[in-house]
Amino acid sequence: MNTHIKKVSAQTSVDLSRRSFLVGAGTAGLVLGYAGVPGIVGDSAAFAASANFEPSVWYAIAPDGLVTVTCGKADMGQHIASTMAQIVAEELGANWKDMRVQLASNDPKFNDPVLGAQITGGSWSTMMNFDAMSRAGAAGRMALAEAAAGLMKVPVEEVTVRDSVIAHGKSKKAMTFAEVVKSGKVTKTFTPDQLKAITLKTPDQYTMIGVSVPQLDIPSKTNGTAKYGIDTFLPGMVYGKIVMPPVRFGATVKSVDDSAAKKVPGFIKAVTLDDKTGTTSGWVVAVASTYANARKAAEALKVTYDNGPNRMISSAALLEEAQRLQRMDETGLFFVKDGDTAAALGSAAKVMEAEYTTNINIHAPMEPMNATAEQKGDIWHIYSGNQFATRSGAIAAGAAGVDPKFVVLHQMWLGGGFGRRLDADMMVPAVQAAKAVGKPVKVIYSREDDMTMDFSRPLTYQKIKAGLDNDGKLVALNHDVVSAWPTKRWGIPDFLSPSVDKKGALDAFTVNGADFFYSVPNHNVRAILNEMAQNATPSGQLRSVAPGWTFWAVESMIDELAHAAGKDPAQFRIALLDGKGKNDGGAQRLRNTLLAAMGLAGYGTKQLPKGEGMGVACVSSQERATASWTACVAHVAVAPSGEVKVRKLTVATDVGTQVHPDNIRAQVEGAALWGLSLAMYEKATLKDGAIEQTNFDSYTPLRMSQLPEVAVSVIANGEKATGVGEPAVTVVAPALANAIFNAVGARVRSLPITADAVKGAMKA
Repeated sequence: MNTHIKKVSAQTSVDLSRRSFLVGAGTAGLVLGYAGVPGIVGDSAAFAASANFEPSVWYAIAPDGLVTVTCGKADMGQHIASTMAQIVAEELGANWKDMRVQLASNDPKFNDPVLGAQITGGSWSTMMNFDAMSRAGAAGRMALAEAAAGLMKVPVEEVTVRDSVIAHGKSKKAMTFAEVVKSGKVTKTFTPDQLKAITLKTPDQYTMIGVSVPQLDIPSKTNGTAKYGIDTFLPGMVYGKIVMPPVRFGATVKSVDDSAAKKVPGFIKAVTLDDKTGTTSGWVVAVASTYANARKAAEALKVTYDNGPNRMISSAALLEEAQRLQRMDETGLFFVKDGDTAAALGSAAKVMEAEYTTNINIHAPMEPMNATAEQKGDIWHIYSGNQFATRSGAIAAGAAGVDPKFVVLHQMWLGGGFGRRLDADMMVPAVQAAKAVGKPVKVIYSREDDMTMDFSRPLTYQKIKAGLDNDGKLVALNHDVVSAWPTKRWGIPDFLSPSVDKKGALDAFTVNGADFFYSVPNHNVRAILNEMAQNATPSGQLRSVAPGWTFWAVESMIDELAHAAGKDPAQFRIALLDGKGKNDGGAQRLRNTLLAAMGLAGYGTKQLPKGEGMGVACVSSQERATASWTACVAHVAVAPSGEVKVRKLTVATDVGTQVHPDNIRAQVEGAALWGLSLAMYEKATLKDGAIEQTNFDSYTPLRMSQLPEVAVSVIANGEKATGVGEPAVTVVAPALANAIFNAVGARVRSLPITADAVKGAMKA
């Protein structure tokens, strides 16, 4: 089954596919974008004649020849702004030293060409924008070439464009981009059909794509001029510190005693949030002249709560509820329903069942959540780093009680995102506090605020039942996935998917990956919503999303089945990746990455010491329709105590077209280590409705001293560019579990993998 990514309906959204593309000319600069968009620049004719310095949808070329690319994606350290500029520069023919980047506001004209909204996630950015950015660059090159040819009085088909220069070899004439822009003679326009008809470069013609050019954001990030949300300072600005309730969600404020807070210097007001968007619950903001004073005032406030309906819920209760729901035949909706699994399991020679669990996980980006809000006239200005401007603008508007068109989001660089900044909770207290005191307010979460009020990765419970025939061939697999549904919480119907039996809408972002590329004739996947978890632990998307838990279960079970069939787990997978039917193309690419990882790791060719083992896993993260092909071989050493030492992770990934090789390797390495951290070290727990872990002493991600060797093989075959930020996260945990089994015969089925669990499984 394919997961279809649908266009998100947004306030004043514009479908880019219906716009005319215009390369306009003016004495000020060459502006490339889409014309005829209400609220941007008026009609095409007016836009073409405008001497507008402002960059439009994609990029602008100034009279000095500098090319400024506007990035509609959140840049959280993955250098996506530079990637977008590199794609433009390739087709435009610009010199890299002339390229600049800036981040887009929440203006609908910056909506994603495919999604129809401003969202950064799913490892979608490069794969979904490569074609549009390439065509924008190519159109600019063609317009510049035509204008320069006219000015030089030479045939346009005889000019070349490279390094920001249009040259005519026969006459030795040449003009720079700056000279052509200053001339005001660039007037060529492109219709959507003409844009689509442009012949783009083939990979053998690339001079920029595939080159590790200097990242454009590095200088400002190293000299301190890059501005993150936490760096925002406005005239007259004051500070807000949140007083959090004793439960994650559902509390209400009964009373606030601010008598002690009034003694704190600079204290202004205690604001009880009235959040009609439902993003927050039971929050109070102490507003003061400085952040230090705001913290002191917050500590001095005496807040009385009704802790609400979730006050007694624990992680154990969430798991028990998930198990109860899974046992009920009528719960859930089908994500995959192929063949007749009941009949196939009934006649199978061997049937296996297993349960797989993951715990709550916290994002914990190094820059805690923050936002600054200021009202100027009718317009609200919000300064923050955000991954989902379309939704966040609406939430900020809801907090202010205004139409979303009156909210301007000023996008900042993100000090880490990983899905956390898809949510806009930090904007709600900033807006309501600013409204209450009549001044700009900056709200900064403490680390404790950020952890206990995170929109975390949900606790998940999965049960798989599978059958083998007499030849050890996998003939049936039932897979139930029970969790909170983060995407449903967003309240965006177009981000939900119809069940295959058309009985309702499910959150595919909780089951993606379960629709794997193995050929299994009878295959069911059921998505089940855990309402208790949905209410008590409002969950979000954490780097890798569903494949972080679905492939944990699938790739562990495939390994268990291989051993039950008496077959090598890697060869068992290769046989299942036969590319039959709907799996054609994807299965072959996945098989190739598995073979590449095996070869690089020396899987099956080394005699390992006692207590050591290698394990494999291969995944098609993120969604089936936007897959990246990734495989891992994990090498571990397991002590009699159950302690696991990860010696090496070998990761192979098929990226299609690689834009920036060094950045791809960095992303894959970082993703693999994030996957290791989730697999071995990270766990949050719920007790009495609250997250117990409040800082890095109790929530313990991977430390530098725990890093293994990481080897990466990048397969660049010229196919469509894929995403690399998340897939390697999803492949590590099952590879580790499979390696542990091969080392000492201990099968662990719960994340994180602990020494106690391994030792217990060894004894069993």
